[in-house]
Amino acid sequence: MNMKIIFLSFFIGCMIFACQSADKLKIAADMPVKDIPFKAPVSVKYGINPKWADAVLKKVVVDGDNNVFVLTDNGLYRDFPGEILSKDLRYGSLADKIPTDVCIQEATGYLYYLYHDRFLTNAHAGAIYGHLPDGRYTQIAVNANDDVLLTGAADAALFHKNDKKAELALPSGKLIRLYVHDKSFWYLTDNAIYRLDGNSWKEVHKGASFTSLAFSGDRIAIGTPDGYYVIDTTGKTIEEKNNRLPATSITGILYSKSAESDEDCLWFASDEGVYRKDPERFRYFASKRWLDQNQIIDMTADKSGNIYALTSTGLNKIDFPETTMLAKAEFLQDNLRKYHYRYGFSNDATLLDPNDPTSLQLRDTDNDGLWTVFWFGSQVFRYAATGSEEAKRFVWESFEAYERLISIHHITGFSGRSFERKGYNVSDLERWRPAVDSADWVWKGTTSTDEYVAYIFAAALLDQYVSETPEDKKRVADYIDAIMTHIITNNYYFIDVDGEPTLWGRWNAEYVNSFAKTQFDRRLNSCLTVAGLQLAYKLTGKELYKTEAFRVMDEWGYFENMKIPMKNIAYTTGFQHKGITMGEDWNHSDDEMAFPTYWVLYQYALNDTLKQTFADITRDHWEIERPERHGLWNLIAYSITGDIDLDATVSYLKEFPTDRRRYAVRNSHRKDLEFLPRDVHTNFRMQTTTQLPPKDERPMNRDNSNEFNLDSREGNSILAGDEYLLPYWMARFL
Repeated sequence: MNMKIIFLSFFIGCMIFACQSADKLKIAADMPVKDIPFKAPVSVKYGINPKWADAVLKKVVVDGDNNVFVLTDNGLYRDFPGEILSKDLRYGSLADKIPTDVCIQEATGYLYYLYHDRFLTNAHAGAIYGHLPDGRYTQIAVNANDDVLLTGAADAALFHKNDKKAELALPSGKLIRLYVHDKSFWYLTDNAIYRLDGNSWKEVHKGASFTSLAFSGDRIAIGTPDGYYVIDTTGKTIEEKNNRLPATSITGILYSKSAESDEDCLWFASDEGVYRKDPERFRYFASKRWLDQNQIIDMTADKSGNIYALTSTGLNKIDFPETTMLAKAEFLQDNLRKYHYRYGFSNDATLLDPNDPTSLQLRDTDNDGLWTVFWFGSQVFRYAATGSEEAKRFVWESFEAYERLISIHHITGFSGRSFERKGYNVSDLERWRPAVDSADWVWKGTTSTDEYVAYIFAAALLDQYVSETPEDKKRVADYIDAIMTHIITNNYYFIDVDGEPTLWGRWNAEYVNSFAKTQFDRRLNSCLTVAGLQLAYKLTGKELYKTEAFRVMDEWGYFENMKIPMKNIAYTTGFQHKGITMGEDWNHSDDEMAFPTYWVLYQYALNDTLKQTFADITRDHWEIERPERHGLWNLIAYSITGDIDLDATVSYLKEFPTDRRRYAVRNSHRKDLEFLPRDVHTNFRMQTTTQLPPKDERPMNRDNSNEFNLDSREGNSILAGDEYLLPYWMARFL
């Protein structure tokens, strides 16, 4: 059956359901979902020209032409191509001068300079300037009427263009910052807000511990060390204090046009990053994924709604470029092939020096076969969806790695975990053995169920969507036949070089049924066994596999094991395997193993009755997994049951960060999240919050991790990106 579905490049199909009485997929009438260009935040970190790198950074502004300027103690810096900050030398008459302050004129966006003895602008042909008493004024603001307000330690002065209009007394209290809104000047102290009315200051609002203001129409948002609240321009409170925030100690606040729409949105700076108030949640940008450090000195926005966050060590931009899910896939594919491709395996990359991105190196891991199946599967579905010959070539390239895992040693039908050139392998050195095909290579045994899942999933996808000739079909059948023959011959164990079962390669009833019915291992291992036997039968036609599939389901009870409801899986004590305690926490690797296995179970079911059962157990698992909003689990469940959380699936793809570095991430301090009890008795899957933060705010993890993990430590690895590629191309195909 030819399952290729050719879609235009701007479509993803996310609403196909599988008819459970037939193998044909059916397109729902209201789909596919269109891959409309969208804006997704990315981090841009500005480098500083080494000639000027020792300056103290003070303030950031963006003029009406989106030029970025940073005030320093060494002069005014500006942006240059390549996201570089360097001293602004454009005007020779100003190049050697150090401004005391700079500001952007309201409405026009013109840049104004305040020096110790004058103020000026280069707009208006340079005609606006004013001479001042030396060192008298330290802050400047300019309104849309060309009025210039200067303030100092003792007094203030108001100019109109070049003409001095008045000298002004200062309000009581220490000035925090000047603001301009609706042609009026505003003066903020730590306990009061004043508006300039004529030549005198009018107190608008009294309070305590003010840190910053933001203006939008008749609304004024006030930042404090314990949240924010909103008043109107008369000083009346119209929105009570909110301290259920990602970080409550606000150091800066601003209204900015949203990068995604024309509406104003509220941004906050803090000592723990920046965040934005959206209609239903806060979007939090912190950690080195977004910023060079979290302590923000100043913040501003450009005309497009992009945000600039200044720290003591650098300038950061939260940029909102337009993209598509396809563009992201193409970037990640190219990046993976360039930097994460090793002998056909997809590998995360290790930075030998965490501060040097060029020190990237690929190393063997304990589950090279498992991780590679996500890349492998992505290219299978890319070929199935588009007919790309390149994708087809990539699939067969990786399949060679799977085949070599079997041929590199002398154990018939046994598949190793990984292989590497002799002397360059790094993980579990005592578990490596010499290759039989070359003295220059070694291979790693101790193969687990994780790897087995990759073997059956890869073979199933290859058989369904890529193998098109009798020779291709036989090649795939021979591969899975060798593995399953090894397992059956050895009493449902993977037997390693020492003649003993591996630690986790066990599918015998003595092992599987030793687990309590409240432990997922019992259900999972039963599914794994039946899936492999069904697949082997369909690929080879050997009756042995069909007979064994029914025997393990009936005699060993695996059919009933597979149907154990997920709601019954719970904290279970008293079980150890080889000294390892099991059952007292949820292992999210089991989710990763289960869903690809459900695909194989369902697609290769021996009859329609089993097919319905396998759909039911998939739905049962997906319903309990649904809060994690995992794109791939959603799509696998959808292909089998027709159930999908469409919003979660599309959000997963849109929010997946293209920067896959494993940064230190922290969310557990946030007050805007509602936390759940961390009690394995009542919250066995350890769902930490009622609502899952967006993907790009959480730790960067592979598919075997709890999506509700809120924090992570700094790492020196970069993920390959196939965590995005497989769900994207599966969605395109479906």
